[in-house]
Amino acid sequence: MLSYTCIVEGKVTGGNFQSWVQSTAQRLGLKGWVRNIADRKAEILLQGEAAQYAAFREHLRTEAPIVDKIEISCNAIDHDKTYDVFEIRG
Repeated sequence: MLSYTCIVEGKVTGGNFQSWVQSTAQRLGLKGWVRNIADRKAEILLQGEAAQYAAFREHLRTEAPIVDKIEISCNAIDHDKTYDVFEIRG
């Protein structure tokens, strides 16, 4: 299964962003997780087909509730674990 990671910089704390990521990923059939990694950064790990990932990335850039968006960077990665669901982590 293909894996992708996205790092989002901006105001991503407060729960609304992570909930949006989870519901959007689930709607598109993606698995993985989202977590805050710094004061104004979140990390997203996605697993699924390339078309699902491309759709998520477009929604992330145009619809995500990110206040003061600074940067979004996404890349394909090698990841040795697979996930059955999409979850919010700490």
